[in-house]
Parts: sequence; structure tokens; C-alpha cells
Amino acid sequence: MEYSRRNVLLISLLLVAIITPSSLTTISPLYGIHPQDEKYYLSKQLIKCKDGSKYFTKSRLNDNFCDCIDGTDEPGTSACPAGRFYCRNDGSRPQLLFSSRVNDHLCDCCDGSDEYDGGIICLNTCYKDVKVSDNVNNDTMQKSNRVSLEDFVEKLKELKIVVFLEVAFILMAFRLFHRGMRSRRRWFP
Repeated sequence: MEYSRRNVLLISLLLVAIITPSSLTTISPLYGIHPQDEKYYLSKQLIKCKDGSKYFTKSRLNDNFCDCIDGTDEPGTSACPAGRFYCRNDGSRPQLLFSSRVNDHLCDCCDGSDEYDGGIICLNTCYKDVKVSDNVNNDTMQKSNRVSLEDFVEKLKELKIVVFLEVAFILMAFRLFHRGMRSRRRWFP
């Protein structure tokens, strides 16, 4: 069975595109929403934009397409220029960011929650920002640091598997391409 170079290349590119680090993580549709606003988004199936201009369904929440001018439907993505992203920053002070700072490959939230697409890995530095006068319990801080370190190690393992699979698919495609070229040389000098 002979594979054309084009088919092998298309298959390998398709497999590489399917298996990416961003496909390994699932993001909650309520990502980037202020805790006080969660009831607003969970209350009904049809949600009204906060400026009153339109309605959208829950399935359009954080779908990376701006339906509301004020960014009500995209708090967790950078699709709307007027949108705001809520950083929980557990262990530090929460903050609101402009949505343009989401997945821009710069860690703006101290917990790294604004960079969830896998393009960059942000370490949780929230506990470094806490002042000594805040009287944070050291046991809680150590447990949280262990959990975040364990999460970090798990993400690195997943990333290692993905990189290994991508390299394997590329090598397989190259080998099939090279084998096809050698067989053509034998028949057509």
C-alpha cells in the first residue's frame, strides 16, 4: 500500500493539531467571572447582556465570540475589548483585568489563572504577595504550595506525553515519506 507524501503530511498535521496541551485542559464556562456575578449567569438559560442590548444562551458563555458589546458573555476570554477577567488570586487580593490580558502569554494574575490556554505556564506567586501583617496560617500556605507544585508536576507530565506523541507522529510521517521516495528511485531512475 503506497502512501502519497501529501496524505502522510496531512494525517500527521491533523494528529498533531488534535493532540495539543490546550486540549488536555477543560475550562469551566464560569471561568473569569466574579463570585458575586455567578448567580447572574447560573440563574437562567437565557442571559441578558448587562447593558441590556441582547440576550445569549449559556452555551455562548466564554465561547470566544463576542455577543455583547459590554463583554458580559466573554469574561474568561479576550474576545470582547470591553470585557473584564476576574482573578481569584487565592492567598492574595483578587483583581479585575481587562480581557485583552487573557492568554497574552504574560502572567498578570498572581495565581496564573489568566493564562489557561497552555501557551505559558505561570507559577502561583500569590503567597509571595501577601504581607506579613495579614497573618496567613503557615500550615495552609504550605499545603497550598504542595498542591500547586503537584499540579505543576502533573501538567508537565501531560505536556511531556504530548510532545513525545507529536515527535513520534512527525518521525513516522518522515519515515513514510522517505520510504516512498526510495521506492520511486528504484522504479524511475
